[in-house]
Amino acid sequence: MGGDNAPDIVLDGLELAAERHPEARFLLIGDEARIGGMLARRPKAAKLSSLRHAPDVISSEMKPTAALRQGRRSSMRVAIDSVAAGDAAGVVSAGNTGALMALAKIVIKTLPEIDRPALAAIMPSARGDVVMLDLGANVQCDARNLVEFAVMGETFARAVLGLSAPSYGLLNVGSEELKGDERVRAAAEVLKESHIGATFHGFVEGHDITAGTVDVIVTDGFTGNIALKTGEGALKLMRDLLRQVFTSSVPARLGYLLARPALDRLREWMDPRRYNGAILLGLNGVVVKSHGGTDALGFAHAVDVAMDMVTHHFNDRIREGLSRLSMPAAEPLAPARP
Repeated sequence: MGGDNAPDIVLDGLELAAERHPEARFLLIGDEARIGGMLARRPKAAKLSSLRHAPDVISSEMKPTAALRQGRRSSMRVAIDSVAAGDAAGVVSAGNTGALMALAKIVIKTLPEIDRPALAAIMPSARGDVVMLDLGANVQCDARNLVEFAVMGETFARAVLGLSAPSYGLLNVGSEELKGDERVRAAAEVLKESHIGATFHGFVEGHDITAGTVDVIVTDGFTGNIALKTGEGALKLMRDLLRQVFTSSVPARLGYLLARPALDRLREWMDPRRYNGAILLGLNGVVVKSHGGTDALGFAHAVDVAMDMVTHHFNDRIREGLSRLSMPAAEPLAPARP
């Protein structure tokens, strides 16, 4: 029931996902009276789906604290409860991001080996897709958190990007070993000696994200969220400037016609629907956040990401990776706000 055009877009996306994953089973949470007739018009999704009624909806404006107190009968809460109870392996939602993160942390809880979960996403680069985390779940992080993020990001790249030995780096203000604060340097020392030390690139800078210098970018949520929003703004600026250039004159419009095939390929490569689906890593279940304004293709991609994580036993692989680390003790931090 979450998202700008729910439940239509969700069901349309599920119809596409059902064609890609005929072995899957989907549990739809929401207003059963409203969803039932709509689902019947999507036969592929209907064949693989069952419904569970939830009378309430968490609005996009509701604060996470209010969602925790008041949202027990909401579709989001019932969906998260179903994962915590083992009725589902994961949840995909296009609803309120803050509420989803808060409810998932409280209800599903983190893996025993994880101090804090991290928000990760796939994004384009000059060398192909890259993974970046944390993108905002944790504003404050210590060395232990960064090491855990690195293990989760490396495991995620193996499971979802299909890489056998993904390279990874810690985002820093420079690539030299003496750069950065104590927590970043301490995390680097642990990772160098870890079981994934062979693919540790070291420190990377902001330009390395789009250059694709490494397959996984690891940072704290404060820096990661700023980098993400900066990248989104740069892409929007590029689109706006191209539009201005190709509509500025008659010769420019003619130039657009000649360049259109190449521009269409660029548009397809940069299509945000291909990268829809941010993942909250480190929980006792799979949690994928779809963009609220996406269309059916974008929502289907978010389902694809969740399916990859489930079928590749992502959490088991995280446990295995963390069990092989000699971790630094967690530093006392201020309580994280949901």
